[in-house]
Amino acid sequence: MSAFSWHEDVTLHRQSVSRRGFLYGTSAAAAAGAFNFHDVMSAQAADLRKQGRAMILLFMQGGPSQLETFDPKPGTDSGGPTKAISTAAPGIQIAEGWEETAKQMQDIAVIRSMTNKEGQHDRAVYQMHTGYIPSGSIKHPALGCNLAHELSHAERELPAVVSIGNGRAAGIGGSGAGFLGVDYEPFHVANPGKLPENVAMTVNESRFKRRLGLLDKLEGEFASQGGATVVENHRRITDKSSKLVLSPLTKTFDLSHESAATRESYGNTDFGRGCLLARRLVESGVTFVEVRLGNWDTHQDNFDAVKGLARQCDPALAALIADLKQRGLFDKTLIVWTGEFGRTPRVNPRTGRDHWPRNFNALLAGGGVKGGQVIGETSKDGTSLVKDPVSVPDLFCSICKSLEVNPSKENMSPLGRPMKIVDGGKPVDGLFA
Repeated sequence: MSAFSWHEDVTLHRQSVSRRGFLYGTSAAAAAGAFNFHDVMSAQAADLRKQGRAMILLFMQGGPSQLETFDPKPGTDSGGPTKAISTAAPGIQIAEGWEETAKQMQDIAVIRSMTNKEGQHDRAVYQMHTGYIPSGSIKHPALGCNLAHELSHAERELPAVVSIGNGRAAGIGGSGAGFLGVDYEPFHVANPGKLPENVAMTVNESRFKRRLGLLDKLEGEFASQGGATVVENHRRITDKSSKLVLSPLTKTFDLSHESAATRESYGNTDFGRGCLLARRLVESGVTFVEVRLGNWDTHQDNFDAVKGLARQCDPALAALIADLKQRGLFDKTLIVWTGEFGRTPRVNPRTGRDHWPRNFNALLAGGGVKGGQVIGETSKDGTSLVKDPVSVPDLFCSICKSLEVNPSKENMSPLGRPMKIVDGGKPVDGLFA
């Protein structure tokens, strides 16, 4: 299959349905006396799945300094040597080193007033992915897995959730699908640009299918002797894996289909290739993709370290926004850039910054978000919030609003306790036009 034919298949995958038509149909059913709440909710879920909405999370693992990214404080002791630069959005300045992102600022909303209480990496990473504090009694689903549960196609060939990059968050923030089950577990890609490991066919298709049939018989015997639950989960994993191996959409992972100019625009880095792969994946119908960039834990040499990280992140972020716009995917794809917390306004004796959850940054673009604006404000020295604090649940509710998912929907946990997709919070209304 050529690059053009898989793109045509993808386009068919992402066709939307008319919301007006859906509402008209349910109203007609109600008028005919056939109204059933379960039927309506199922139809609504199907409606959402056909809209092709998706999210790309760019997660800066380790906690990026807000003062060297999108809330610089030049001319202050807190700001250090970092200078501010102007952007395409009048009146908005960001830190030097982010020149390509500055050119896209008319499409980006900057939240400078993210605030939290978790200042330890593992706990904060978990919370910034699930919305919940870690608990010994339950493994909460990551928000991305919850979104895929609501939005993804049941008969998809590619995974609904893809995690790109190495590090602590390889399973999407140390959480994964939790009690949602194996259908929504993240598919991990360690080396973007190359085909994932073990997807290449080593035998012909007919022999591969015969092997699957033999495996099914062997598992059937085990299931009949008390292993039904284990077999069911393993069969679901095998089914997902075999669909991926046999699908022509596996070529989505091969970046050689992209032009040299496109690959160059994202940057010759793993993060750049990860962002390009993220665009290809959402274009192919994947609901949620996380791309990670690590080493933001800058307790020492903060200024030089962030410059190096910005050289990887800046071109990739800007290219992703431009590429999604050029391909008509921007309005239905939400991009979120953030980390688990920020860094201290005070520079420590090692020229570093320490953990600081009191105020930090997030960027949002696409998905109906109004760009060219700043939400929230910090004090001149960056030590306190001045206005419009945004909590983690507020951010998550905003994400749900962008993707038209009900954040209050409950899923039943293994303990028999209903768990909301987002517990508390409200959307940041200023984010949306």
